[in-house]
Amino acid sequence: MSSRQFEPRHLDVRRFAAEGAELAGEWPLSGLGRLSDSAAAERSPSTNDVVSWQARGEQLPGVEPEIWLHLNAQTALALQCQRCLAPLDVDVAVDRRFRFVVGEATAAELDAESEDDVLALTRALDLQSLTEDELLLALPLVPMHVVCPEPLPKVTADGDGETVSNPFAVLASIRGEKTPDS
Repeated sequence: MSSRQFEPRHLDVRRFAAEGAELAGEWPLSGLGRLSDSAAAERSPSTNDVVSWQARGEQLPGVEPEIWLHLNAQTALALQCQRCLAPLDVDVAVDRRFRFVVGEATAAELDAESEDDVLALTRALDLQSLTEDELLLALPLVPMHVVCPEPLPKVTADGDGETVSNPFAVLASIRGEKTPDS
């Protein structure tokens, strides 16, 4: 581990990897605006909610040394269930490896043919923004409880207010057709 200090908001990835350095810490979840905005409105992140993260640099030898960054991050977030609209606690974690290369064109070319993520090397990487991006990508597309805490409301026919067990019966009643169970 390196004796030099590295700043996660302005990380010199080349030097970080060359020294095989490691960083770890916590950021307040409320400080990651895009991620905290994903939370259910009634359960927005509190001051106690954090994102824990670890980063490790690695340089592999070669004619042109390969520069790698390993990132692990985890947090818990209350999302809105898309079935019942109640809050749903979700653990979000990422374990990613990034290869850094010189130039956007090289990064795009290698990224297209590689299973690893390839990014263009910059003078100063904002590790907090990269972590937030990766956690956002790790969120479920459609968050839903396995079993919702409250039973879902039943569909009622608009004519007489009866409970309808078959949702297609509502469509049939609108069209004026008879269904097998009506």
